[in-house]
Amino acid sequence: MDNNTISTIERQNVLNNRFAIEAIQKALNVPAMFFNEQYCFTKQMLADFYEVDISTINRYLSSHEDELRHNGYFLCRGKLLKDLKLQFGHLINETTKTTVIGLFNFRSFLNIGMLLSESEKAKQVRSLILDIVIASIHERTGGGTKYINRRDVNYIPSAVAEINYRKSLTSAINNCVDGHPTMKYANITDYIYKAVFKENAKEYREVLRLKDSDKPRETMYSEVLLMIAAFENGVGYEIKEQFKANGGQLLSLQNVYDIIDKFAEHPFQQPHLNDARTKMASRDLSFRDAFHGNIAEYLKAVTPEEYERFIGSESIDFDSILEASQDVLKRLKQSEDE
Repeated sequence: MDNNTISTIERQNVLNNRFAIEAIQKALNVPAMFFNEQYCFTKQMLADFYEVDISTINRYLSSHEDELRHNGYFLCRGKLLKDLKLQFGHLINETTKTTVIGLFNFRSFLNIGMLLSESEKAKQVRSLILDIVIASIHERTGGGTKYINRRDVNYIPSAVAEINYRKSLTSAINNCVDGHPTMKYANITDYIYKAVFKENAKEYREVLRLKDSDKPRETMYSEVLLMIAAFENGVGYEIKEQFKANGGQLLSLQNVYDIIDKFAEHPFQQPHLNDARTKMASRDLSFRDAFHGNIAEYLKAVTPEEYERFIGSESIDFDSILEASQDVLKRLKQSEDE
């Protein structure tokens, strides 16, 4: 998240993170009108704070109106405008004949700050935003984001399901594919990663800055694990079917690669592959500051609901879940060792 002036996704990632927004609002402590149950600003108040002409605010409002409206800019008219004039007539500096006033809430106030390229004050705000966003996520996760995926209540069931379905693939590889047991499994797993994520295991490790002792799958989100489970289960089935069709002759690695390629290109798989790539690329950028260049086209802003799920009220304390799920995790460990 190095340049908020050019990235709609990165701007929206900030503005969807209510924990960061609350911390930024407290840090800036900008004078505002508390109106209609939120803090509001006029164009003139924005121009004064960011030390630009009001014409500059109007220009950005014209060029980014949809984005700013999405993030809280609204037109105040009718009874709402009458109430505004009664409460803040001394601040809004508008004539009594004015029938509509554009107001920014705090999110759209920050949105303008992330757009303004000619304001030195806005540059200072962007620097503050970057520091606070990183700090807010680390604070909510206890200091690290490598395993933020585990804060999702769906992680453990998905991890267990993925282990169980992977047995279908490992069994097929062991019994139906030619080659050294360790090497053929590693090569096929890498090829599946490449098909699903457009990254092999080594590239994935580099993007997430994992240690040699870290297991990539333990860092993956629940939906991604289920996608891999379905993919591997299907590939395992196709390997066995082709082995039978060949009269029990062992398949070569190239035979398996051909199966994986065909499986990845099947129309049935495309929505699921696209969803897994979107979630991995988008969440890793926002939560881990990790950029998956090979699937950058799938980037989207992380939703407010996802922030709640991983660092908010819906997130879980994984250590507590570990303690409460010892029997499940023992079976998981036994499955990994088999």
